[in-house]
Amino acid sequence: MQNFAESFWSSLTLIVTGDSELWSIVILSLQVSLTAVVLAAVIGVPTGALLAVGKFRGRQAITIFVNSLMGLPPVVVGLCVYLILSSSGPLGVLDLLYTPTAMIIAQTILIAPIIAALSRETILAVHEEYQDQFTSLCLSNWQRLKALLWEARFSLLTALLAGFGRAIAEVGAVMIVGGNINHLTRVMTTSIALETSKGNLSLALALGTILVLIAILVNAAVAMVGMRRHEAMHV
Repeated sequence: MQNFAESFWSSLTLIVTGDSELWSIVILSLQVSLTAVVLAAVIGVPTGALLAVGKFRGRQAITIFVNSLMGLPPVVVGLCVYLILSSSGPLGVLDLLYTPTAMIIAQTILIAPIIAALSRETILAVHEEYQDQFTSLCLSNWQRLKALLWEARFSLLTALLAGFGRAIAEVGAVMIVGGNINHLTRVMTTSIALETSKGNLSLALALGTILVLIAILVNAAVAMVGMRRHEAMHV
């Protein structure tokens, strides 16, 4: 097994020289997680808006249910998706198990409740702030919704970034449904676990470094969005 210093410098070499295996794993990770965020946003933002401003029976119960889903154990989600997509499952005929699509489905299920809950809180706060103004202008429900989404755009972007951060760091669910197959479903988190167990610390450290940099960039983006929102509110 390599010592830490050798592994560290070797990992930097892999990053700087553009090692094909390393960057293929990174690109696949980004493709899977970004696709999951888009799908989760399509589901989560409308759901959050409906729970924030809609008036229907059971809204409170649904809100509690969605909030509780934010703590879903990833391995349980992976197991459920595995059972659904397996050959004996209801969607086994689609042959999606151990593919990037299965990983996207698992990540979408994990982060959609997060985006929905954060969107609800954001849109509800904006709705309470502008409700009297909307009423005085006699806006239709559709006009209100468009105005709310526009006013909440920075906070909604923060919710999407939070979802992306959760997705890119996921390992349990994607390991179960993806299988960690080389050049097909091997992403950064599963590769780090595998390469560490094999003693290949150079590749593990290189992937870990990139993963940490992505986390830093996501947090920096969240901070910048928050600053933009603060500036927009005081214009």
